Amino acid sequence: MPRWPWITQHRIRRGVLIFAALLILEYLVVPRLVVASKSLSLLSHINLIWLLGGVGLEGMALFCYALLSRTVLPRNAPNLNTIFRIDLATTAVAHVVPGGTAGSAGLGYRLFTSYGMSGTEVGFAMATQGMGSAVVLNMMLWVSLLISIPLAGVHRIYIIVALIGLLAILAISALVYAFTHGEERAAQFVRSIARHIPRVDEKRFEAVVRHIGVLLRDLGKDPQQLKEAILWAVLNWLFDAGSLMAFLAAFHQYVDPFELFAAYGIANVLAVIPVTPGGLGFVEASSIGLLVSFGVQNKIATLAVLGWRLVNFWLPIPLGAICYISLRVRRGAGFQERRRVLSNMPTDARPLEEAS
Repeated sequence: MPRWPWITQHRIRRGVLIFAALLILEYLVVPRLVVASKSLSLLSHINLIWLLGGVGLEGMALFCYALLSRTVLPRNAPNLNTIFRIDLATTAVAHVVPGGTAGSAGLGYRLFTSYGMSGTEVGFAMATQGMGSAVVLNMMLWVSLLISIPLAGVHRIYIIVALIGLLAILAISALVYAFTHGEERAAQFVRSIARHIPRVDEKRFEAVVRHIGVLLRDLGKDPQQLKEAILWAVLNWLFDAGSLMAFLAAFHQYVDPFELFAAYGIANVLAVIPVTPGGLGFVEASSIGLLVSFGVQNKIATLAVLGWRLVNFWLPIPLGAICYISLRVRRGAGFQERRRVLSNMPTDARPLEEAS
């Protein structure tokens, strides 16, 4: 019997994540809040039209993401209203749990399959949506970097983020190629992986991979669906970046669109670091720092970014919780029933491997 049986790998990992998150909040978030508290006088000069425009553009970004979901989901997917609510619920989880991608994927999988959809097709659609959206962001970021370099010079972080994006795109491309051009080799590879994964059935895992290969080939045969998915992914990122630009304009600060997208894109690439929920701290510090380097006043950059993150990061949390209740509770249910269902949300948001 171990000397300290209460010390487990899971608890150590969670403790490290919590400690890292506290450090990030202390050194990246709190200083920005101090700057913002000293700049509140600027709020008296805010342009409400641009402010409302920023909120509206963020809403359009969320709507385009729901349209992207509908495009990659199979034909028997629920209606757009339901998809939109499921996306908001999964976004809320991703913004609450460190490394929340696994939890949001688990919640999305359980919600979509509760509407009678195939688990394999749902898993494929969600993976395609996540990977495809990331590739689109990196491609858009590269374009903005190439255009902004002559305007603002080369930042060291440009090179780091560009390399990270290149590696991600190469890895995804290799995965797609393996599934579509070398199915047998891909099957052999995943069988060898499955043998070393506890509680994973080798044959079942191979069947899932082969089914994903078929779905990828079908997606490649439908260029119209592929074009629509790319369009909605592009619009999702553009509307979100436009929301940030609107919050800057609300403080009468205007930035070159390519420079702004460079700051926005780099912040969102850094947001995938699984230490804080939704890149909290990383997004604020990197976007504010880059905007200041582009000539934006520190006080204005801080207030604009915090305002944008209010609707981009914080607002989807209560909205997502409300959407989850609407998906799990029958119409006309009382307060106690709604409260009980909401308390079950963390259980629904368990990563899929924890439920197996």
